[in-house]
Amino acid sequence: MGVRAHSLVLALLLLTLGSGTARAASPDRSGLQKKLDAVVASGVPGALALVRADGKTVRLGSGDARISPRRPIRPNDRFRVGSVTKTFLSTVVLQLVAEKRLSLADPVEKLLPGLVPNGRHITVHELLDMTSGLFDYFDDPRVVKPWLAGNFGYYWSPERLVGIGVSHKPHYAPGTGWSYCNTCYIILGLVVEKVTGHTVGNELARRIFEPLHLDATSFDTQQQIAGTHAHGYYRLGAGLVDTTLISPSAGWAAGAIVSTADDLSAFFRALYGGRLLRPDLLRAMMTPPPTADPNELYGFGLAKVQLPCGTMFGNHGDIVGFGTDTWGSADGKRFFVLFVNVDEESLTAKSQAMMNEFRLAAFCGH
Repeated sequence: MGVRAHSLVLALLLLTLGSGTARAASPDRSGLQKKLDAVVASGVPGALALVRADGKTVRLGSGDARISPRRPIRPNDRFRVGSVTKTFLSTVVLQLVAEKRLSLADPVEKLLPGLVPNGRHITVHELLDMTSGLFDYFDDPRVVKPWLAGNFGYYWSPERLVGIGVSHKPHYAPGTGWSYCNTCYIILGLVVEKVTGHTVGNELARRIFEPLHLDATSFDTQQQIAGTHAHGYYRLGAGLVDTTLISPSAGWAAGAIVSTADDLSAFFRALYGGRLLRPDLLRAMMTPPPTADPNELYGFGLAKVQLPCGTMFGNHGDIVGFGTDTWGSADGKRFFVLFVNVDEESLTAKSQAMMNEFRLAAFCGH
């Protein structure tokens, strides 16, 4: 689960070589529908998309939300957004910074004593931009072991996930490198709870979901997804296994949000439009650290991808059975959501290529 952005970036750059810088003024519904259909034809059960440009929005669906019994996917279906959760959480953390209840320079040890070895040298800033050096707990096979044994309801507490992460040697000294870090965002979730005295879910609802009227968005703690939703699938051999009921506890503050394309669009429009954060903190979200890999430019919960037609900011969420893209221009004038109900590991090379073609058409207009 998370932004493994280099494959996306490199594939998009290869697609855009020699493509010029022209951008369509408004979404091409028929062209985008054909590209979404091609994603499904490549072996993805279902896909949905929302594309906004030039003040116009198109919503598209193709394939199935559920394989058996079959139900066609709909543009308003709910789905697990994986690591797009991190953008929401980062927004909450930065709101606490703006309220002076938290500082980017605060060390982890001050906020959560005894939780993280070397916590006095790891700051909130380094958790947000993933320069802490901490090991990503999702890279430890212990996390997926219960699922492989068929125990989809296995519950992981945030503290146990952090414990797995810190049981490994750090990749580097804090602030001297960059590596994708789900562990960092579990710690940030615990920081939010410590500072506010409320659960992460309550803070997300109070600060973002409710003010923006994101009625189809929730921070899930239960296996079952409420309402009309897409099922998620994992490719096992020649078949697909329904993973919809895997407990979201393993993602928690790093990946447990469930939403819709329209709600994601409304959130990012509000974020990029300055309704949630003051300008300097929004710029910080969009600014990768100097130590970042050029192919993995990640700020505070937002990744940055440079294309010949412009720069897009957003996030890619990948959690077992679900894949979500949310990308747009800094001014919010062009934005798209692309969702498929398989995860990154289950995509064929053909599916990845077709998804990249859709991403390129959705953002650049060709």
